[in-house]
Amino acid sequence: MTIDDDAALIRPLRPEEAPLLEDFLLEAVYVPEDFTGQVPRSVIYDDPMCRAHFERFGALPDDRALVAEVDGRVVGACWVRTTDCYGRLDDSTPAFAISLYREYRGRGIGTRMLRRMLQELREAGYARASLGVVKANRAVHLYERLGFRIVGDGFDETEWLMVCELAAPE
Repeated sequence: MTIDDDAALIRPLRPEEAPLLEDFLLEAVYVPEDFTGQVPRSVIYDDPMCRAHFERFGALPDDRALVAEVDGRVVGACWVRTTDCYGRLDDSTPAFAISLYREYRGRGIGTRMLRRMLQELREAGYARASLGVVKANRAVHLYERLGFRIVGDGFDETEWLMVCELAAPE
């Protein structure tokens, strides 16, 4: 299946779609390429910092989410929160989560979602955004191309904490 990145509609998450964030958080769990098993769904429920990415989404004032839709089906999500989750820098910096179903990766859809969310955060007056990413994840290069820089280890030594400055240069 060939998907042109322009075929994906990027739009705000509808409130009734918030449960999809659980599915997309599971998709966001880094899986090494040589892993052949199934990631258990319990990984997103057993870890409070994972749950913080989706529990009561929409209840916090900084909750924002976009989805990618292809042929009427939501195939990806990009969302931010300022809560105690992975990728958290501080209380005022939105932390990203993003993922796409595997068959839609590598087609520019995630880049479009990230760019749009970064623009929305700029327009809303945020100074920066953050994310946590496993050091071995190839997406590190995508994040760097979009303006994120590594500021140190994330939650532990396997993860980078990355920050994107959103303020316009003087």
